[in-house]
Amino acid sequence: MDSEECDDDVTVTPCQNLIQRLIKKPNVIQDEVPEATQDKRRKITLANGVAIIVGSIIGSGIFISPKGVLINAGSTGTALIVWALSGIFSAGGALCYAELGTIISRSGGDYAYILEAFGSLPAFLTLWVITLIIKPASQAVVALTFATYMLQPIFGDCPVPYSAVRLLAACCLCLLSGISCASVRGAMRIQNVFTVAKLLALFIVIVLGLFELFAGKTQNLTFTQFSEDAPLEIGKLSLAFYSGLFAFGGWNYLNFVIDELQDPYRNLPLAIFIAMPIVTIFYVLANLSYFVVISPADIIASHAVAVTFGTKLYSWLKWVIPVFVSISTFGSLNGITFTAARIVATGANNGQFPAACGFLHQQLLTPIPALIWECSLALILLLFPDVFSLINYLSFALWLVSGASVTGLLYLRWKLPDIERPIRVPLVLPITFLLCCIFLVLVPAVVTPFDTGIGVIIVLAGVPVHFVIKKSSSSTVVQKYSDKFSRFCVALLNVAPINGHHA
Repeated sequence: MDSEECDDDVTVTPCQNLIQRLIKKPNVIQDEVPEATQDKRRKITLANGVAIIVGSIIGSGIFISPKGVLINAGSTGTALIVWALSGIFSAGGALCYAELGTIISRSGGDYAYILEAFGSLPAFLTLWVITLIIKPASQAVVALTFATYMLQPIFGDCPVPYSAVRLLAACCLCLLSGISCASVRGAMRIQNVFTVAKLLALFIVIVLGLFELFAGKTQNLTFTQFSEDAPLEIGKLSLAFYSGLFAFGGWNYLNFVIDELQDPYRNLPLAIFIAMPIVTIFYVLANLSYFVVISPADIIASHAVAVTFGTKLYSWLKWVIPVFVSISTFGSLNGITFTAARIVATGANNGQFPAACGFLHQQLLTPIPALIWECSLALILLLFPDVFSLINYLSFALWLVSGASVTGLLYLRWKLPDIERPIRVPLVLPITFLLCCIFLVLVPAVVTPFDTGIGVIIVLAGVPVHFVIKKSSSSTVVQKYSDKFSRFCVALLNVAPINGHHA
């Protein structure tokens, strides 16, 4: 973006010019919700927005398994470069989403963008994959991780009973869903506190690692391949980036709740500008600390790198690190829970989910039916013996959806060239991001064709469901039962349709 002159003829920097332009309220694509209702719902501040992005990205991964990057990168030096480039790439994607979020000013993230750009069926498939599998499975996995590491100090060296893990995970899911039902501000306070806590935990890891680095422990920091079986290949390097980018997942979560964000045209991009460098710097330094203290062979053999890190340094950290992991996963789960319900509500308001799922509590203005829906699905998935496999099956779909959203950005630039854009990223950025998304979709199809095939089947299963829903929407019988269900929710939960939506 070129430097321009503002109204008082004072030359400003590109960043200052961007901030000034963000303050303008453009003619954007948004839900037809009265301004008074919108103002009441806008309870998410800039600091909350930063906390949502940082808190959603930093989960258990950075504490548990950076080895995925290291195995495929082949050396610690290359692995650090992969982590840095993954952060830069994620920031580029987040900026593309910032442009989308400021021209399509409605909650729902990818679903809202794909609906606006490509219509009903692609949007429904996005809704189908995200709300029925990806989000509930992510909630279940993160809740199980939280429970495992919370219980580990209690059971010591003994294995933690899986029934106890499931029970605590279920309690955690219900607690966070209940808080999100009761108060947006309450959920944001939790997000703020736990984001600070997890940054403090990473800060401790980083400080301890840098102390060892300055003491002269540099033998593990090299671009030399740590094993003859780990030559640097393009295929393996792509998988290293896949693991790194997976750890940065969550950079687009603020877009899911944009109509609850105060001054979104200013705060959405600013939250991205603040949050992404923080996460990238912390990730790179945390991995640097791991590599200083732990040998590549020990990292690859470890199932919990942060615990191994603590054990190598001080015995008492063996008990402290699991608490840090629990804190991190709890905050991450809160972010997923808060944002997942907004996608369900947006889908319901567009007639692609039961209408009651889009209702808000009449006083609290929280999407209670949608929160209950997502929590129930996550609880059901806790019963599966291997819920992690669901995410493996649909990992390619995450980048397929992101690629489709950025394709929508390019399409809207062609379809609506004159619409005012508070932020307009250079064209090379969405094109590069799209090409990388295509690459990330194709890699698992070649490397793990079975898992990808299962994922494709799950996605395509949504096609007949879409047409059944579309056909049944004109059925008087279906409408009769839908109305009964809506009245039941209104009476039980004290909810009502959002003004302007009569889905």
